[in-house]
Amino acid sequence: MAGFHVMADAHGLHVQPRVRHITTADLWDALKLGLDDFWAKPSHYVFLCLIYPVVGLILTRWTSGSNAIQLIYPLMSGFALVGPFAAIGLYEISRRRELGMDTSWRHALDVRRSPALPSIAVIGAMLLVLFLLWMFTAQSIYTSLFGDQPPASIAGFLSELLTTSKGWTLILFGNAAGFIFAVIVLATTVVAFPLLLDRDVGAVSAIETSARAVMANPLPMLLWGLVVAVLLVIGSIPLFAGLAVVMPVLGHATWHLYRKVVEPERAQQTRRPM
Repeated sequence: MAGFHVMADAHGLHVQPRVRHITTADLWDALKLGLDDFWAKPSHYVFLCLIYPVVGLILTRWTSGSNAIQLIYPLMSGFALVGPFAAIGLYEISRRRELGMDTSWRHALDVRRSPALPSIAVIGAMLLVLFLLWMFTAQSIYTSLFGDQPPASIAGFLSELLTTSKGWTLILFGNAAGFIFAVIVLATTVVAFPLLLDRDVGAVSAIETSARAVMANPLPMLLWGLVVAVLLVIGSIPLFAGLAVVMPVLGHATWHLYRKVVEPERAQQTRRPM
């Protein structure tokens, strides 16, 4: 590791990798390649990702036990906000498979030796802050409509949610707020972590490259964000158990999406001092 660096690369330069235009066909191909990576050693990847269902169950029990039933859905959908960071070990596995290297599950932990680890940690902390802000926003919307009194039961809450004007207002404003958070995460991290694992370009460049990728491909990237959100919610419904499959497939697919969107390092790229 060439010293501690976050804003720029190890040489103090701001690297601007070129981004490509993609189509929806590239998205489906990335998902197919992600599924191929998963099936290469599914038992390893399921074992690696069991932590996500376990954490999900703990958090759900905590919110329910704390009379915070109204936060269960925001918690489930919030996985889409921290997912890019949570899947970082899976990007590493796909990178190693691409290079013909050993893909044993223990290599997912090799990220800790990456020279870009400080940048990865900074962007990960940013996602954690966004996740906490989302939970605070969701609670604030609920409080503004229903007051400080928590729901008495899940059945009662669902009934009030679906049969009253306040309930439909909560659904409308809650999902609108969630969409804004999701767009922010998509625009800043869609290829940020794979890029940092592939090249130590610094956090600023990784976020900027993600933003340029989204601006160059607005419709495919919005579709990608929708696919990710839907699959994560589906994976969360059966007591979060589905995340043990959904997370690795999406993680591997994100690596292949990065390969389709960002030109290789050997291609011409712009460098300028920070």
